[in-house]
Amino acid sequence: MATTVIKNADWLIGWDEANRRHVYRRSTDLAFTEDRIIFVGSGFTGVADRIIDGSGVMVMPGLIDIHSHPHHEPLYRGIREEHGVANMHMTGLYERGQAFSAPDDAARAAGAEFAYCELLLSGVTSLVDISPPWDGWIELFAKSGLRGFLAPGYASARWFLENDLGPSYDWNEPRGRAGFERALRVIDEALTHPSSRLSGVVSPMQIDTCSEALLRDSRDAARERGLPFTTHCSQSVNEVREMIRRHGVTPVQWAAQLDLLGPGTILGHALFLDTHSWVHWHTKKDLRLLGDSRTAVAHCPTPFARYGQVMEHFGDYLRAGAVMGLGTDCSPHNLIEEMRKASVLARIAARDIHAVELADFLHAATVGGATALMRDDIGRLAPGQRADLVLIDLSTAQMQPTRDPLRGLVYHAADRAVRDVFVDGIQAVADGRVVTLDQEDAAQRLAMAQERMEAAAPQHDYRRRNGAEITPLSLPLAR
Repeated sequence: MATTVIKNADWLIGWDEANRRHVYRRSTDLAFTEDRIIFVGSGFTGVADRIIDGSGVMVMPGLIDIHSHPHHEPLYRGIREEHGVANMHMTGLYERGQAFSAPDDAARAAGAEFAYCELLLSGVTSLVDISPPWDGWIELFAKSGLRGFLAPGYASARWFLENDLGPSYDWNEPRGRAGFERALRVIDEALTHPSSRLSGVVSPMQIDTCSEALLRDSRDAARERGLPFTTHCSQSVNEVREMIRRHGVTPVQWAAQLDLLGPGTILGHALFLDTHSWVHWHTKKDLRLLGDSRTAVAHCPTPFARYGQVMEHFGDYLRAGAVMGLGTDCSPHNLIEEMRKASVLARIAARDIHAVELADFLHAATVGGATALMRDDIGRLAPGQRADLVLIDLSTAQMQPTRDPLRGLVYHAADRAVRDVFVDGIQAVADGRVVTLDQEDAAQRLAMAQERMEAAAPQHDYRRRNGAEITPLSLPLAR
């Protein structure tokens, strides 16, 4: 079995098991054989088939993205960034989702390949991909080299707009059931893929678009298979009000009543709790329910910040006992930038610079994500762990000076400093380039797919508008 040694790394983010935290190490060797780390320390004396010079390098654990939609979010580049609807509490989700969607599997493949490259280049080694099943998805994911947690989405209802006042629901339980059954087949196929890097997550799409029976059966299926379970929950004020109208309780409280909460459950976003200033609800127990049950939250700050919305606040969730992980959700799929944004917004929401620390966000992007996915073999650098690791180039200008390289990476350099990425001991990024996929080709296919999507917009938009009317260019076009 081949052994690779990173020799004498200037900096390494190692795992302190006794204190359950990441720590810096200096002048450290890391060795891995095949897919497992076998040594972290000084003076590795074993036989090495490949030696990587660690001078000018920081070695860190691969990042874990627990909430993303690569199949369609890259199609929204240049469309989504400033798109919101005031009557819908600033969210553009419902209007955009009806007017614009991936027109075909070729578009989904282009978006996914482009996003997988972005993710790898920002140090992501494990990804929860929440997408509708499409032909070629499993093979492309395996080809990327990422550790894949496929989350095929399905629902009992679809949102649609009839006016500017918010979403209506097109209910079709047989369609939801068929989607559920197909999702389980896709997950089973992923689990048996020869790459051995693919797994699954049971993923009814949104708590407001799934029937009580479908949610319960989905959680039961996840528990029976020993798989994580995820659904979007408390992601908009519209959703919170709709669930209160239906059930008299908030979405989180409804999830608790259905026994959806607990270890292995990941709530997408869970931003608008009953304590949130935009909700104005009389109870104050959502956060306690999340913490007491050890439910995980996939925090994705970018899409909400674009609407002027913020989690209130990350430190409170941590101290309540919720398992906090990070996701990219939308483009750009850059988890390092999400760490930076989450850190800044948490302090703004708390009005306190000491409310959170950068170490909290590294933990969320690694060990927090691993815990959410019920994995104890990823997210940290220690013997016995999977060889998922990232090499940061400390000579990158934005990393200088290197007094505190984690701060340099998150607050200054981001993906520009990512040099090499290994997943299961196999190199997926070398010298800043993805070696498993072709991002340039994917970008060309993505541009053509976006044109097809925009051309179809008037057929889907409830007011029959074209793309330019829904999301005008940021500057007027001179004549």
